[in-house]
Amino acid sequence: MASMRDIKRRRISIQNTQQITKAMKLVSTVRLQRSKARAERSRAYFKSMQKTVSSMLGLSQNIDHPLLRENPSSKKAVVLISSNRGLAGGFNSNVIKLITKNDQTAGWNKEDVLVYAIGNKGRDALNRYGYTIMANEPEIIEEPLYSDAQRVGNDLLDKYASGEIGEIYVAYTEFKNTVTHIPTLMRILPVSEEAAHMGESEDEMNAAPEQEAAVAPMNFDPSDEEVLGRIIPKYVSSMLFGALTQSIASENGARMQAMDNATNNAEDMIQLLSLQYNRARQGSITQELTEIIAGAEAIS
Repeated sequence: MASMRDIKRRRISIQNTQQITKAMKLVSTVRLQRSKARAERSRAYFKSMQKTVSSMLGLSQNIDHPLLRENPSSKKAVVLISSNRGLAGGFNSNVIKLITKNDQTAGWNKEDVLVYAIGNKGRDALNRYGYTIMANEPEIIEEPLYSDAQRVGNDLLDKYASGEIGEIYVAYTEFKNTVTHIPTLMRILPVSEEAAHMGESEDEMNAAPEQEAAVAPMNFDPSDEEVLGRIIPKYVSSMLFGALTQSIASENGARMQAMDNATNNAEDMIQLLSLQYNRARQGSITQELTEIIAGAEAIS
């Protein structure tokens, strides 16, 4: 059995840790409110844009445009959005598993995956797994701006148009609410059917074929090449920026939950150690009384 001194030291250590987790929970709560408001404000815009633009591009597949062609390259560019810090529960590990342990990526060749990491945790993990890290920009996730998403998107589009990469994906965590965060792997280019229905309910997706059947072919003015040359970069940048705002809100929500659980667990441990300390103290007092009584009887 541990001594009273050891129990007391451990209890003090856990109390100090509890103070840290409480402070981190408060900080995460404040950051969550700000990032949650930002994600919810932008969600309707990006959801509508994703659906509208991807549907439009789906009707433009017969147009010969560099950004709509099916590239023969087997290379896949994945923008992986994680965090720079841990202590966020399964936030980072879940989004990393989208690439390493996911049915959607089961047939991928590791050598064909080019990772554009936004966040150190994702970069470090995939680097250990042996993936090629093409770029790492950890500062973006601290305070994401549309210009950052635009810069990353333009770089990817240049490589896509030149044929260096054949597909562009984004791996992020979708923010549903404070306690629900969904790891998501979305293909941006070539345009997929799932992009047009991103964020829709099952009823909305079932109703979509009937609505799409009545859609007329797209007519472009001034020209399809000029219009698509402006719309597609905007579409890609918006997809990336939307993923960034969703991920940072999910990160703060996950960290707040993790710190809340850690604080509660610390409280349980403190109560248990206090009980053990009191028992050890009572046993020590009983032993001292027994020794005093035994000594007094021996003298008499």
